Amino acid sequence: MSHWQTLYQEKLKSADEVASWVKDGDHVEYSPFVTIPWDLDAALARRKDELHKVFVRCTTLMWVPEVFKADPQGETFLLCDGSFSAVTRKLKSKGELYINPCLYHEAPMLYTRGVLHNEYLFLAATPMDKDGFFNLSTSASSHMDMLRARSGHQSNLKVVLEVNEALPTVQGDNYLHISELDAVVESSQPRKPMAIGTAEPTEIDAKIAQFILEEMTDGACLQLGIGGMPNLVGKMLAESSLKDLGCHSEMFVDAYMDLFNAGKLTNACKQQDIGKSVFTFAMGSEALYQFLDKNPSMRCMPVSYTNDPAVIARNRRVYSICSCLAVDLFGNVSSESVGFKQISGTGGQWDYHYASFHSEEGKGFLCMPSSKVTKDGTRVSNIVISHAPGTQITVSGNTTNYVVTEYGIVNLKGLTTWEKVEALVSIAHPDFRDELFRAAEQARIWRPQNKVI
Repeated sequence: MSHWQTLYQEKLKSADEVASWVKDGDHVEYSPFVTIPWDLDAALARRKDELHKVFVRCTTLMWVPEVFKADPQGETFLLCDGSFSAVTRKLKSKGELYINPCLYHEAPMLYTRGVLHNEYLFLAATPMDKDGFFNLSTSASSHMDMLRARSGHQSNLKVVLEVNEALPTVQGDNYLHISELDAVVESSQPRKPMAIGTAEPTEIDAKIAQFILEEMTDGACLQLGIGGMPNLVGKMLAESSLKDLGCHSEMFVDAYMDLFNAGKLTNACKQQDIGKSVFTFAMGSEALYQFLDKNPSMRCMPVSYTNDPAVIARNRRVYSICSCLAVDLFGNVSSESVGFKQISGTGGQWDYHYASFHSEEGKGFLCMPSSKVTKDGTRVSNIVISHAPGTQITVSGNTTNYVVTEYGIVNLKGLTTWEKVEALVSIAHPDFRDELFRAAEQARIWRPQNKVI
């Protein structure tokens, strides 16, 4: 038996033993996205009646944690999500759950600077290799930075890996060594990463995607955000005549696999990480996870690298494509909430939208349908005179670059306030254009003499 195997046996614990270490008031953070510490979560949930006020942090929940099932009202476990998902929204409607928002590239700094702290990291990982290394599979996120901060503000942090032999090994800076760990738990039921489907694109999505496609050039470095429309852009690019596209992204999705298999994703024109697709987490189909397994052209990197605007902008022609919820006539964009109703989180949208403009020949696109139909059947505009009270602004008007609806695409950079009104109304749903002009005139940010559309 090698030294590393001996050390493994010394650190091997049951999930219940590790859960017994957690004390009142502790902060426990789980693996993000689709790699899940199933046994550790279940073991912690079994301690509901023994503990008080334990904070459990997650990132974009795609599953229902056992701690929530055991305690939906948060009397023992206070659950926080860094960015709401459809699952999180559903859980919020049933119990107590809160968002822990931030700019994604700053998330590690909250720990390295002592703003936030954890007592425990419960992470899913692949089995140990012969040299003592475990792989965090489809995500690096902020956890590598947390681990490296243990000599400072995170000195009390204990790192526990739940070994899951069904996880793919994804190349990058997402390996942990047995010597860095406090405990290892072997999963009682190895499970593959959760397969996540993408909503079928609508006719409106296709129109928006076509506007963006017309802006694309050979050698573009792509960031595709969450949702059906960004994925559709990727699939349309795979069928286009464009070539030598690159990937430097927060998320790696099926559309990138389609681009790779079509010979379009070469990463040959990037200025850094040439030949490599760079991302901090992957989420998609089971086929995507198989594609990622031991693929040497992949680099799963910490979010402090993938989402750092300065790092992103080193590549030329960065094209960031993200969905949003609403835009006001000053160009302020919300992708997170409608009033006080939480929909999503900031995530990396600001990081990439800002960075794309600072990339040579780069462009940032914020996309949405021009209108929506509410539950009572009323159609309302997604381009608004002002956001509802409580609405969180994801991208400020001074930062907003391109806005796209099914009626067109406009670049807001450098425009006066009245020119922004003109531009945004031009891509609003026709039923609301006159109403928006009247509201803008009443607010004294536009007047009829300026009208050029």
